[in-house]
Amino acid sequence: MANWRDYHAGMIQRYKLYREPAGTWTVDDALTGRPAEMGSRTIVGMNQHDAEELADLLNGLNAQRQEAKS
Repeated sequence: MANWRDYHAGMIQRYKLYREPAGTWTVDDALTGRPAEMGSRTIVGMNQHDAEELADLLNGLNAQRQEAKS
């Protein structure tokens, strides 16, 4: 399945993965420098697969917002 990174490869990705010392993953928000939030949940302590999917989703939503502004 294609993801938003495939469609927006030239764009700077706002949401990126960070491997925590414990081996779990955080989705960081490059704009704020803090872990990303989805609703009221901070995206930390995830397994790699789930963190990648959430980062793709958030980057896709962010790309849609940016395209709507232009």
